[in-house]
Amino acid sequence: MKKLILLLSFVAVGFSAASQTKPLEIPLYAGKVPNEVPGPNEEAREVRPNQSISLTKVRQPTLTVFLPAKGKANGTAVVICPGGGYAKLAFSHEGTDVAQRLADQGVAAFVVKYRLPHPAVSSQPEITPLQDAQQALYLVRQRAKEYNINPQRVGIMGFSAGGHLASTAGTHFTQTTIPNPENLSLRPDFMVLVYPVISSDSTVWHKGSFELLLGKKASPEKLRAYSNDLQVTAQTPPTFLVHASDDRAVPAQNSVLFYQALLRHKIPAELHLYQAGGHGFGLNNKTTKDQWFDRLVNWLEANKLMANAVK
Repeated sequence: MKKLILLLSFVAVGFSAASQTKPLEIPLYAGKVPNEVPGPNEEAREVRPNQSISLTKVRQPTLTVFLPAKGKANGTAVVICPGGGYAKLAFSHEGTDVAQRLADQGVAAFVVKYRLPHPAVSSQPEITPLQDAQQALYLVRQRAKEYNINPQRVGIMGFSAGGHLASTAGTHFTQTTIPNPENLSLRPDFMVLVYPVISSDSTVWHKGSFELLLGKKASPEKLRAYSNDLQVTAQTPPTFLVHASDDRAVPAQNSVLFYQALLRHKIPAELHLYQAGGHGFGLNNKTTKDQWFDRLVNWLEANKLMANAVK
């Protein structure tokens, strides 16, 4: 009988630990979605031949929560912005897959299903993705105690156009686009940018991302405002960057320009440029045995973001 009780105890503990990593999708906003244009919910989900999932026509933004097991939780959190050129969200291989890996390392991860900049969805398309990113940062800090995280160790990660969104959150945090009654910080404590769209310089830009976000006739002033290498200041968060030199969709100069701007302002930064890999490789650059995610863990450890800070 004692053996049976002991076995059941182990099963219960195992189930409890496993349940900590079970993702939970919650609404990003408690009430009305800001600047919402009324219309039918036409959100579409596509499962590709490689089983990756992409989403389009997002109208109801959400946050998918991946919490590490309590014994592993180190107090650090990351808000993840999937890419997709501001036309779709590469939700699995640049979102939930990465979130699970972070949770396995003890980092709480939150995948933002953000609205794409379209006038059928929002009356202010230009700021809509930033609103959702800021709301995610706000919500994570507001619920920090509930999620067992340190509100001063909340970073943001983005891939491709999601990297543009993440870097916008990291360089435009004084531009508050959401209600913030508690006056919580909307500045990410660190950034992780993977093959990010950064520059509006037409020699290196991803034209489609800028045109969908700002319109095809955006003024030079507006393009400059969203060229995030030009918006780096001494207050920009420490940043980890990953890119492939042969990326033909979003040239590696995007990461290089941002890295150089960080150096000019003496911001701690680390850049990993792979010889090959193209664009959109997610966690797995098949051209190399090296794993950028391992380099990221090393960087987080070096910046004291992996040490347990939860009391």
